[in-house]
Amino acid sequence: MDDEDLARAIALSLQDHKEKRPEVITIDDSDDEQAESGGEDAEFQAQLRRAMEESKAEAAKSSTNASDTPPTQPPAASSSNGGAASFLAQRAQLERERLERQRRQQGKINTATKPSASEAEDTDAEESEDEDERPAKRRHLASSSFTGKLTQEASSSKASLPEDQIFWNGELRQTATQYAEPRGDGLPTFRLTQVLGQKSELAFAIVSSYALDVPWLYEFFNPSVPVIVVAQPDANGQASIKNILPHWIKTTPPLRNGFGCQHMKFMLLFYKTGRLRVVISTANLIAYDWRDMENSVWLQDVPLRRAAIPHDPKADDFPAALQRMLHSINVSPALKTMINDNHPNLPIKHVDELRQRWDWSLVKVHLIASIAGKHEGWPTVIKTGHPALMMAVRKMGMRTGKGPRAKTLTLECQGSSLGNYTTQWLNEFHWSARGESAEDWLKEPKARREKLPYPPIKVVFPTKKTVQESAAGEIGGGTIFCRRKQWSAKNFPRENFYDSKSKAGPALMHSKMISGMLQGNAYTAKKSRNYVPSDSEDEVDDDIQEVTPGVGWIYVGSHNFTPSAWGTMSGTGFTPILNISNYEVGIVFPVKDEAEANKIACFQRPPKKYVAQKDEPWMQEESVYHQ
Repeated sequence: MDDEDLARAIALSLQDHKEKRPEVITIDDSDDEQAESGGEDAEFQAQLRRAMEESKAEAAKSSTNASDTPPTQPPAASSSNGGAASFLAQRAQLERERLERQRRQQGKINTATKPSASEAEDTDAEESEDEDERPAKRRHLASSSFTGKLTQEASSSKASLPEDQIFWNGELRQTATQYAEPRGDGLPTFRLTQVLGQKSELAFAIVSSYALDVPWLYEFFNPSVPVIVVAQPDANGQASIKNILPHWIKTTPPLRNGFGCQHMKFMLLFYKTGRLRVVISTANLIAYDWRDMENSVWLQDVPLRRAAIPHDPKADDFPAALQRMLHSINVSPALKTMINDNHPNLPIKHVDELRQRWDWSLVKVHLIASIAGKHEGWPTVIKTGHPALMMAVRKMGMRTGKGPRAKTLTLECQGSSLGNYTTQWLNEFHWSARGESAEDWLKEPKARREKLPYPPIKVVFPTKKTVQESAAGEIGGGTIFCRRKQWSAKNFPRENFYDSKSKAGPALMHSKMISGMLQGNAYTAKKSRNYVPSDSEDEVDDDIQEVTPGVGWIYVGSHNFTPSAWGTMSGTGFTPILNISNYEVGIVFPVKDEAEANKIACFQRPPKKYVAQKDEPWMQEESVYHQ
């Protein structure tokens, strides 16, 4: 019996074993704690041994059946079930170790390993990121300038466009979920097969996820396609580069003392025609996120230039921000390793070629990345975390201004995990969301900042009742996190909470979305006559352009609304310091009116405020299903 037959037989045997267990997905998601799953390692290995013994007797039959099975169903309709949280985190690593042992013994690794249903479950456990780490929900956006306009194509996601559809002007959609098919709002969705496009046309891919099921993901690619996977580092937090499958390299960025998360969800898909597809998502690369939870996906196809342009180290546009991000998450050495490892003809040889060789002129959204670590000085600080959001707000002409002519900005912050909120941090974030420099914020005495009232921020998070009444019920709430100690804290902003309900139907959302709506006089990007910029802002203000006024902006990406994801400011106005725990990425773009904002939002707008003394947020830790 060869390795391929054995792997397929093991997959079937483990699937039979798993189907006897209830499907309960639990992923711990806390700034203070990381999920531990070591106790399940022995359990899995025992299951694996039993499966191998059982499969040997049925190898011929199993391999025949498996060989007739198509690679993988579209994600939302996949038959692979999610598994217990602690079990999930180990599966992909164990599979890699098994394949590595085979390679040492035989001089090669099986290139057609069929993932078991429990493998698809295992990686869900790795989603137990820090409080800010859960993906967002999808919505469809399409227009020549990517202003957020949604197209009404079909009432069923099954009628969504085919896998060979190209989106030169960008597209934002929610993902399909088995609990809302078709969607209640009639908008089209994305499935993973559509996001990846034609399998035979892919030449190279760079993908990133926190929770990761490599065997499951492997089925979506031809075995010969080289892939770089950006993933969560080990507990020591050290950067690493490892070969995990033939033509597959896993790279991890550093995390200080192992704390925080590599929480980015993105893809760079290079096709044989030269086209590049950029994907920013809220969904982890696991079956559960593409089948049971509603997420958000933005993607845009970018053509090759006719001739390369020179490298510009001062550039600060979308591709420049993307290149900085890739350098920070250890992609550059991984790319070099892959080129030296029998792939000299990759469509890209160096990260900085992205801006030189591809034409980004149609990309109208702004890329917002959070880079884990300590950032000091204005040139560095404004390129990451919520100060980077501040810069994007200015570029969009959405700065509120200060004084009597200032506009009012109301934020609706939706996500799947909550942070430890203080009035100081909420005002700090709101300050950047207004497009105002943190220099003025840091000039305020700390004692005064700590006593400010809460800004106009609505925290959009599902109530316990909403989770219980969803199609999946409490069992489906394993990746949505609020802790009792957060909610019960003396000064926690309980009055700022609003219910999060999907527009698709009775599905739960793993989306992360922020809407910033402006109110006030007709806004212009010109500076207020009463406003005198600080020294650190002079260069920034030179970049502000006259733009068509809008009512606000929307952010979509991996950032939950937490300090770990967006960062915390300290230092002085002259020497600012920004500390960020996580690696995150998302996009932000303007919306022209409330109707457009309502269409784009993944949650029902306006959200319904919690009823005092009655409503409480869903707390996974208090559910009998997630003990």
